[in-house]
Amino acid sequence: MQELNIVVVDNEIETTSILSLYLTREGYQVFTADSGITALQLIHDIRPDLIILDILLRDLDGLEVCKEVRKTSNVPIMFLSSKNKDEDIIHGLTIGADDYMTKPFSPSQLVARVKAHLRRQQQHPHLNHHLLSYPGLEIDRRSYTVKVDGSIISLSCKEFDLLCHLAESPNKVFKLEHLYQLIWNSDSFGDTRTLMVHISNLRKKIEKDPANPRYILTVRGVGYKFSY
Repeated sequence: MQELNIVVVDNEIETTSILSLYLTREGYQVFTADSGITALQLIHDIRPDLIILDILLRDLDGLEVCKEVRKTSNVPIMFLSSKNKDEDIIHGLTIGADDYMTKPFSPSQLVARVKAHLRRQQQHPHLNHHLLSYPGLEIDRRSYTVKVDGSIISLSCKEFDLLCHLAESPNKVFKLEHLYQLIWNSDSFGDTRTLMVHISNLRKKIEKDPANPRYILTVRGVGYKFSY
């Protein structure tokens, strides 16, 4: 099996050391950087399978690093930061991160999330019925494209997966925890903010009026369902 590469970007030596130790034990090859500019060069050279990224970095913060990476790559990005306010988490997920963990953190929980993201990234199931078509919305699971009223819409990997899972079962209500497990292959540990931000981002891209969605509906106190 090919060894998977992970880039860890953090200006705290203790954090990079702990993550390197735990991830190396799991068989991953770990590369580290302590500044934004160094991280971008490393990511360009290594082309990692996953990136763990702090926000508070020297010369270029993690948010800018994430934006730059997202211009050319859908590699899974996990923010690991001491910035733990809801608005910080929402902003990090909105600009393209797949996950957000706050410090102090559990190394074993982080490793579990890393494994889940990498499993999801490597899954390429055979799709016999690759096209989902609804009024005004077309989802091609083979080419990973989505069209709204005939125009192609750019979605992140997680947004695309969310849309597919919901659209495959119209009117089925997905509980928050169940939907999180489907998309992230991991327990949410009671924190479903990541899922809710991705739903919000998805609505902004496919709904004409995100505040009054047509396709992705909220079932209060339960979760979400797809309608058309």
